[in-house]
Formats: sequence, C-alpha cells, structure tokens
Amino acid sequence: MSEIFARQTAAAVAVDGIDREPTAAELDAIEQEMPVILAGVELLDAQIVTMDRAPSEVDARRLRRARRRVLSARRALANRAAAPRGGAA
Repeated sequence: MSEIFARQTAAAVAVDGIDREPTAAELDAIEQEMPVILAGVELLDAQIVTMDRAPSEVDARRLRRARRRVLSARRALANRAAAPRGGAA
C-alpha cells in the first residue's frame, strides 16, 4: 500500500494567504458577530443534550430560550448592519 503525501511547500501556502494573521477588519467582523456565535453554541449544546433521549420540560424550555437568543442576536446584528453610518443627515 502506498502512502499519499501533500506536495505543497510552506512558501506556496503562505503566498495563498492561508498562513497569515487576520486583519483588523476581519477581527472587527468577528467581534460584531460574537453574540450570534455564542448563541449558536448555546443552542447546539442544548440540542446535543437531547440527542439520545426524549427532551424533558426543562430541556424543551432550554431549547426555546436558546432559539430565541439566536434569533435575537441575529436581529440585533442585522439592525446594526442596516443602521446608517456617519453623522451627516
């Protein structure tokens, strides 16, 4: 059985921009989306708990709360993105 090796060099990967630090704009975008990301993780945690058993009433409430948090975070992010920028009116 033959082995398969990648033929990429470190220089080729660096040229493609894969091996670089995030820019300030990318970090800012991540920071703006962090509430949505955290709410999504909370929802995923609640869903994982109920995968191997029927959800109890407490589990159902936790799922509903997590879904509402995701929707609320998405709405807040969308409203922030749609808000006019700059002070000129």
